Amino acid sequence: MMKTEEIAKYIDHTLLASNATEDKIIQLCSEAVEHSFASVCVNSCWTSVCARQLKNSDVSVCTVVGFPLGAMKSESKAFEAAQAIADGADEIDMVINVGLLKQGRLDAVEKDIALVKEACKDKLLKVIIETCLLSDEEKETACRLAMNAKADFVKTSTGFSTGGATEKDVALMRSVVKDALGVKASGGVRSYETAVAMISSGATRLGTSSGIAIVQGASSDGAY
Repeated sequence: MMKTEEIAKYIDHTLLASNATEDKIIQLCSEAVEHSFASVCVNSCWTSVCARQLKNSDVSVCTVVGFPLGAMKSESKAFEAAQAIADGADEIDMVINVGLLKQGRLDAVEKDIALVKEACKDKLLKVIIETCLLSDEEKETACRLAMNAKADFVKTSTGFSTGGATEKDVALMRSVVKDALGVKASGGVRSYETAVAMISSGATRLGTSSGIAIVQGASSDGAY
């Protein structure tokens, strides 16, 4: 049985709703500090707010890029990542171009990731592959492309598509990346039991808006 304080270190405390306001973002940061979460995960317009709020804490600032569809130009994703880092982001969670992957344009997908990784410099890059839209073979391919492009993590989901993380997908991703990359489970991680299951399956981070409920050993109807 994992202690709740152990699970807290896995959690990216997340608020990605389009109607998020600055006071809610500040609250998110306060909660992350209180519960010793790994990071807060926000849209790029809030990066500088989070950086100010978390300046003297151990909580990282994680910013999403190309979110949630991943269908923007690679150069635009790289620019967004670079701007987020300039604004104080410690970590970037980017969405791959799912359409290009499904079309078999693997060089373009790898280049997309590599351009963002170049913009990240020494900051962590997590690559969202949107598992709910992929076959197992495509999931494996996406993980290999992320490794080729020198990403730091692969991540299951945006939480804004047709499904979120599953134990099976986390285990599959871990089997591909081995110890080379981290694996982040996100989307639908709303209870202590689910969090433990994802970690047991190979996740080293959890993206969730239900972090407080999880560390209290409860469950939540959180949106992410």
